[in-house]
Amino acid sequence: MAGSRCALIALAMAASLPAAAPVATGTHHELDFWLGDWEVFADGRLDGTDRVERVLAGAAIVENWHDSDGHEGKSWFYFYVPENRWKQVWVTDGGFVKEKTLVGILPEGGIRFRGEIPLRGGRKIIDQTTLTPLADGTVHQVIEQSEDGGKTWKVGYDAIYRRNSSHTKPP
Repeated sequence: MAGSRCALIALAMAASLPAAAPVATGTHHELDFWLGDWEVFADGRLDGTDRVERVLAGAAIVENWHDSDGHEGKSWFYFYVPENRWKQVWVTDGGFVKEKTLVGILPEGGIRFRGEIPLRGGRKIIDQTTLTPLADGTVHQVIEQSEDGGKTWKVGYDAIYRRNSSHTKPP
């Protein structure tokens, strides 16, 4: 009975909302440069592989990360229509989760997401990721953290994404 009540509420809510066109038919292609199969290099060495693909008629992008130590993580980037911007949820096989929101499209074509990581004792770290397409077809990713509200930033991860030679076209 509780399940049917939830279904009825969801149907009533959906009926009261205007119909939305699939995101893929709109102008929400800010992350298209990142679609594909990648080898990821940090500090000059292969750090992992990443497959980034569009799903759900373009309403979401899934990132499938596998690092060189055998760990994995997944990101869901989704276009949140009420705010007219992309959001991200990142989850690792170790249970680490972080959420970010699009905060800027950079002049050189990059895109920046930012969120907060809650710490014990009520403290928070601001965490931001910048993805920038480069002229040679690679993508530069920089993840930074700030412990002082964004006054100063420390680079936590700096990597270059190169298309995997066995997969030359984005999905």
